[in-house]
Amino acid sequence: MNTPRRQFLGLAGGLLAGGLSQSNLFGQDPQWTKPVHRVANAALSAQKASPATPVSSAKAALVRGLEMARQSLTRSKTEVNDYTAVLVKRERIGDTIGEHEFMTIKVRNRKEANGRLVQPFSVYLAFAKPTSVKGREVIYVENQNNGNIVAHEGGFKGRFLPTVSIPPTGMLAMRGQRYPMTEIGVENMILKLIERGEKALQFEDVHAELRNGARFQNRQCTLLRLTQPTRRPDAEFHTAEVFMDDELNMPIRYIAHDWPKAGGERGEVIEEYNYLNLKVNVGLTDADFDPYNEAYNFHS
Repeated sequence: MNTPRRQFLGLAGGLLAGGLSQSNLFGQDPQWTKPVHRVANAALSAQKASPATPVSSAKAALVRGLEMARQSLTRSKTEVNDYTAVLVKRERIGDTIGEHEFMTIKVRNRKEANGRLVQPFSVYLAFAKPTSVKGREVIYVENQNNGNIVAHEGGFKGRFLPTVSIPPTGMLAMRGQRYPMTEIGVENMILKLIERGEKALQFEDVHAELRNGARFQNRQCTLLRLTQPTRRPDAEFHTAEVFMDDELNMPIRYIAHDWPKAGGERGEVIEEYNYLNLKVNVGLTDADFDPYNEAYNFHS
């Protein structure tokens, strides 16, 4: 069993890394127009947190943005059972910026009742672009399969390589990606945004702008743009932009840039996540996260 795993070309190594240029993806740069438990505790404290001291006008937009993020998290936890979308993502791993990757994503949010898990966090991914990953499928269901992800390669390689079960935080699964699959999804993105926003409030020179009437992929959004001028060990980005869908009250785009190089206007992309055609409460079932689903190709 070890040999095919080594031959699997780091399935999850391409698992969440990026096929097309940004101009091809969006038409133009859209400026202004445990598992889950790892960050859950941080989110709970962030929901209750408020700035200990008065904030400057430059930070006021960030305070409002954090309020919106907390409201979005509450909606996700109380009202959103599941959703589907096309996830387009791009990440920098080391010094390499990956291509945009396109994948269909199905998610059931984690739900508890009276301290008991009633719906485990569940994810299904089907990769569409670029050609190197087309046809790849991955499933993760909390507390199932010994905590492993189930995956198979696509394309020509998928004809010969078997479906495998590998740890989501293992070397193979983490090769070429910034986060394990257990941290994918809109709710986890909200948790990270709150965590990073609370941290940014501690820095004196942070500047934030909040703009209504922004649009992303024909969706009406509120845009938060955050700038951290000073490079610090605990500052994760120079600029970050969050597009909050006004109707869904959920973030549908996040992109962070590094500090500019000498003479540059904008630094390199660190990470970018876009949830296109996001549809909530579509009624996903256990079959949507079953590798033996006849509509999938895990064991074909």
